[in-house]
This record gives sequence, C-alpha cells and structure tokens, in this order.
Amino acid sequence: MDRKTALIVFAHQNPASFNAAVRDAAVQELEAQGFKVVVSDLYAMKFRASATKDDIIGDLKNPDKFQYGEETMLAWKDGRLSEDIRQEQDKVKQADLIIFQFPMYWFSVPAILKGWIDRVLTQGFAFSLQNMYSNGIFRGKKAMLSFTTGSTQSMCSPDGINGDINVVLWPLQNGTLNFCGFQVLAPQIFWGPGHCPPDVRAKLLEGWRARLKGLLEENPLTFPPCEFFDLSFMAGFKLKQEVREEQACQPFGISTGHHLGKPLPPDNQTKAPPTGSKK
Repeated sequence: MDRKTALIVFAHQNPASFNAAVRDAAVQELEAQGFKVVVSDLYAMKFRASATKDDIIGDLKNPDKFQYGEETMLAWKDGRLSEDIRQEQDKVKQADLIIFQFPMYWFSVPAILKGWIDRVLTQGFAFSLQNMYSNGIFRGKKAMLSFTTGSTQSMCSPDGINGDINVVLWPLQNGTLNFCGFQVLAPQIFWGPGHCPPDVRAKLLEGWRARLKGLLEENPLTFPPCEFFDLSFMAGFKLKQEVREEQACQPFGISTGHHLGKPLPPDNQTKAPPTGSKK
C-alpha cells in the first residue's frame, strides 16, 4: 500500500500554544498510522499574506491593468509563480489529507492563513469554471478545519449570541474547500480552551487523538453536487427545476447555503451524515 501524506497548515504564533499541542498530537498520531506528515508553520516560515505582483516571476500579461487571478493562472501554467507558492502547491499536490490548524479570528481564519488560501490556491492549480465543487480538481483529497475558539459552544448555537456556527463555517468549507473539490471532513472544534483547566484541555487532546485513528474512514460533509444545477451563464448556474420540485416537500433546505428559504438543515457544516444515509 502506498504511504499516505498529510499536510498540516498551521497558523499560530506561539509554539507553546494549545493549537501547537493539537498540531503535535496530529503529527504523532498520523505518523503512528504510517502517514508521511508535512507541516507548514506559516508564522515560523514568515509566509507572506499579501497577494501582489511579487507572486509572479517575469513579465505580466497586462501590467497596466493588473488582475491577480488571471496573471497568477498564467504564471502557474508557465512555472513562473514565486518559490514560496510553488513549494506550498507541491505539498498540496502530494497530500491525501490537509488539516488547517488555527485559532478562529473574527469568525474566520488568521490573516496569514487567509493569505495562504489566496496565494496557494490559484486558478488553474486549484479550480476552474470547468473544475469546481463536486467536479473539482482536488476531489480525490480530503481536507478539514481544526480550530480553537474564544467562545463557548452555546454562544455559537442558533440561539446563541454569536449565531449558528454552521453559518460561520459555510464560506470556508463550501466556498474554499468544497469549491476546490476537496472531500470536506467535519471540523474539529475546540471550544474555549483558554477558559478550560489543564485536565479539560488534556481530555480535549485525547478526544482529538481518538478521532484521528479513524479519520480517513469518516464520511465527508454533504454539499449539493454540480448535477443539481444548470451549469451555464445563460441558465445562471441555478438549481434545475426538477431538483426544486423534488425539494419542495422537504422540511429543510439542501444545505446551509442552499436553504431555499427553509430552516437550515441541522448541523450541516459540523456533522457528517451517518453511513448509509441518503443525505
């Protein structure tokens, strides 16, 4: 059997942080399973967050009207992306599993991790209009978010002060990972570890280690497949009429984003459907 590779994209400034302990637990457990584990420690690498002309080596196609997406796509085709981007893209290509490890900042990822997403997942390499969502380039790979929060779980419930965590996660899990074709595993959320005593934090790490033992056997989260949509600009890339009719009698929307004006399907972005489920 070929040895599998896991990439951990790590975004925390402090090597003694709980996030670092979570990262180390993942490295140890996955290596024990026979994985080759690669870690991109973005702060230690001083990874540049800003997407600029400096990401492109050589002449620009249109220097007077710079368009980052188009220019980086052309540079990717020609092998002219900056070395730091090329190195990270090589890691992504080799990875069977990618874990993004970070503290949640302002309902999203830290800027340095957002910069990794912006700069590494270039058009052509990670997506195209022909290869997106369930037809995506990385549909043979798995990816997941593993993160800490400053808030409690109850604060991020549908009736909590921060609102439903499923809504918060939709842009990252659907708009980034699913968009690129990844099979998105349910997130690993460490609720408010900064407010927990050491014994509770130790139990959180034990639970993470236990989950990692069967991680690749887990079902991914569900998203509507491309076959549900008319994939043309003329049709507006909207749900097919027959799909709308099929969904009319359902009590919930299809997903957190495709709610169709109905209640959101419970835990759509935090729990995968059980084995054998049609969802």
